Amino acid sequence: MPAQFLLNMTIAFLWTLLMDEDAFYVTTFLTGYLIGIGILFLMHRFFGTKFYLLRLYSTIKLLLIFISELFQSSLLIMKQILSPRLKIKPGIFTYEHSMEGDYELTTLALLLTLTPGSVVMEVSPDGKTFYIHAMDVESSREAVLKSIKVFEKAIMEVTRN
Repeated sequence: MPAQFLLNMTIAFLWTLLMDEDAFYVTTFLTGYLIGIGILFLMHRFFGTKFYLLRLYSTIKLLLIFISELFQSSLLIMKQILSPRLKIKPGIFTYEHSMEGDYELTTLALLLTLTPGSVVMEVSPDGKTFYIHAMDVESSREAVLKSIKVFEKAIMEVTRN
């Protein structure tokens, strides 16, 4: 990915130099950058990795999914806190994930922990099972499992070729 980006910047810089203008114009550089995107898109299969803008798109999508999940769970937590009687049953459940590698595992655990109402307490010694504490196991377990599935899919889009 960094090699593709640097090559794209080089193409944009060369485009700017070859236009033979009196001064540096941002519009000329952006035109070169867009031409570089087209060239790299046509040749990205020779790099052996995904086209770098697709990975950037996947990263932005993961960030937006996290913001959405954070907002939804925060509303649920506020609703539970502001209710006159606290009717929650906290508990712990396990989840076997399909993440590979420490980076994916850590990212998933952090995204779940940053989402209010659930905390990854421990990872099994083999690294395949999360022990998750939920604020209200009866009502939020399914929501947490749904969030995990969405996070897993988005993380795999970002990290895998």
